[in-house]
Amino acid sequence: MADLAARAQMSSRTFARRFTDSTGATPHRWIVAQRVLLSQRLLEQDGYGVEEIARRTGFGTADLLRHHFTAQLGIAPQAYRRKFQHADPA
Repeated sequence: MADLAARAQMSSRTFARRFTDSTGATPHRWIVAQRVLLSQRLLEQDGYGVEEIARRTGFGTADLLRHHFTAQLGIAPQAYRRKFQHADPA
């Protein structure tokens, strides 16, 4: 966050406050929400395993992905995939 604040020519504290005022979420919560959204798309469309999706979305580990995914959506990543994965048209 320090890099973003520096780019905006603000202190980290001011940047965080203005970010929250503008988005309704702290920078950390916003980033986690964006990572969960990307995870949803990857689970729906691609055949990547949960560990690979965690790596690609910035969570790092499947455990961390599962934790945030379930906390935000109330469903585990694998259950989400079974429910929403698009069928292969081939």
